[in-house]
Amino acid sequence: MKKKFALSFVALASVALLAACGEVKSGASNAAGNSVDEKTIKIGFNFEETGAVAAYGTSEQKGAQLAVDEINAAGGIDGKQIEVVDKDNKSETAEAASVTTNLVTQSKVSAIVGPATSGATAAAVANATKAGVPLISPSATQDGLTKGQDYLFIGTFQDSFQGKIISNYVSDKLQAKKVVLYTDNASDYAKGIAKAFREAYKGEIVADETFVAGDTDFQAALTKMKGKDFDAIVVPGYYTEAGKIVNQARGMGIDKPIVGGDGFNGEEFVQQATAEKASNIYFISGFSTTVEVSAKAKAFLEAYRAKYNEEPSTFAALAYDSVHLVANAAKGAKNSGEIKDNLAKTKDFEGVTGQTSFDADHNTVKTAYMMTMNNGKVVAAEVVKP
Repeated sequence: MKKKFALSFVALASVALLAACGEVKSGASNAAGNSVDEKTIKIGFNFEETGAVAAYGTSEQKGAQLAVDEINAAGGIDGKQIEVVDKDNKSETAEAASVTTNLVTQSKVSAIVGPATSGATAAAVANATKAGVPLISPSATQDGLTKGQDYLFIGTFQDSFQGKIISNYVSDKLQAKKVVLYTDNASDYAKGIAKAFREAYKGEIVADETFVAGDTDFQAALTKMKGKDFDAIVVPGYYTEAGKIVNQARGMGIDKPIVGGDGFNGEEFVQQATAEKASNIYFISGFSTTVEVSAKAKAFLEAYRAKYNEEPSTFAALAYDSVHLVANAAKGAKNSGEIKDNLAKTKDFEGVTGQTSFDADHNTVKTAYMMTMNNGKVVAAEVVKP
């Protein structure tokens, strides 16, 4: 997933206050949670549908809604239709917390899907926990996010997993003995990947530079890099800045491989980089449309293309699976507390992004792909392990 903003002062204060009162822990939650209605099962969407990382949130909203439509068309859950309460957190952590409060107290949802990003998820989980309502983020990847959080579930791999994958890939596949590391210093997501990369990489990091989300001019840093001897550039960050970095680096004649995490996913990255300059690019994805896929994934691809007339991103696929995970856990459940318990027991659930099992901390390790991009198009996808 997914842009991980630092918590705003308001959201951080709220989380700290709840923690101080013991409300973040499961013991202080409403164990039964919200009751499941006799005719419908309410699921809340808490996505970044506008704002700085709307590309992630809107993709996830589409994937999640497709899953709901299919489940309802097939008869629902125990004969009950899913009723969606869809809220936009505007890519703001404080708003993500407020949206959660509205969903659990006013709309009385039985489960929440989203936010997409780690910062927003961290801000949202305290209010979900207090109400006894499980929250699953399809794409929040910050390490340690679920520690001590009984009501929080994560649908994809963690940042450290990505950092190790990138380290192995640049060493073994790209034969890169020297790299430049160029990290978004405003993003917990990016810093987590960079930390894991530094710890795992056995080669030489000849330059360890940073930028900040919102930057648009990278010429000075790239000029410094250009004068060094290196084999690849590793850019932990999001499409908004990473695409511009690619564009400006290629424009300066830097043609070395540029490697990133799943933040490179989506057409928006190509729009920023331009197709002409988006070559010799490698990035991680939890889903691929370019390799042989399962029958379930193929059906998802066809349905998504038919509904939205576009290719699904990994974020759409992860959100689609997250709704199905909630639906599976809701079978036979009388309240949101029982849905949480059933989610925690999930083992080897077969989705479009592979199998999902939650560990003791409600994290999951999923199959990952390293995508190769040339001329703005993904031309290859390779299964990779840390």
